[in-house]
Amino acid sequence: MMPAMKRAGRRWIRQAWAGLVALLLCPLANAEPNRPPLVLLVETSALMPHARVDGDQVVEGLNLDIGRALGRRLGRELVAKPVPRKRLAEALQRGEGDLLCDYQSDWLPGAFAWSRAFIPDQALLISAAAVPAPKGLVGVGGQPVGTVRGYIYPEMADMLRAGFLRDDAPDAVTNLEKLARGRVNHALTGRRVLEYQQRMGHFKLALHPPLVVSEVLAQCALSPSSSVGLAALNAAIQGLVNEGELARLMARYR
Repeated sequence: MMPAMKRAGRRWIRQAWAGLVALLLCPLANAEPNRPPLVLLVETSALMPHARVDGDQVVEGLNLDIGRALGRRLGRELVAKPVPRKRLAEALQRGEGDLLCDYQSDWLPGAFAWSRAFIPDQALLISAAAVPAPKGLVGVGGQPVGTVRGYIYPEMADMLRAGFLRDDAPDAVTNLEKLARGRVNHALTGRRVLEYQQRMGHFKLALHPPLVVSEVLAQCALSPSSSVGLAALNAAIQGLVNEGELARLMARYR
């Protein structure tokens, strides 16, 4: 009888602890559905690996993955909202979304709180292998360089000044296509875009080893009217980085 009584006693203790834990967790579980969603703004013109937009839906991409990961850590459901690039700052200022990620403060004017920098990329100068490799970044001075309309390239502009001859394309993928077709011999691109297009087989041109123009660490801009605090956002980002989740997300697109 004694062993059976002991087993029954231990079973009662386990059940009591389980009930207590459930009672303690219940308010936290019930609080999440009442929180407003986390609204992430995404450029309608964004291209993979950043995002793929189909109508009013953000279908896939690194921006969506990061937004979902942050939403989980903040206890909020993510809603991704496509917005034209020219309206991004206005939409964020007006509170049409909580945040915009993969940007830097000098890219987006406005009274926004900015997260810690955490999304890595590199700005690269790439050159077709069929032409002589430039001797450093200054080696393309006076030659047309493929660029993207609306983007700034401060390092190249400062270095080459009047010798920086931009040849603008409407987007990053078209910029690579111009290089592949021989319309320019050199182009500026992000490493993420280049590696994704190469992995997908969309860009097969033989290149000289790329020259690194700059290292980039992008941020998230937080709307002034968002109910998400900057400290909470930075804590979520810190967890994303420290636990290796950001690295795993980015590895999907290399």
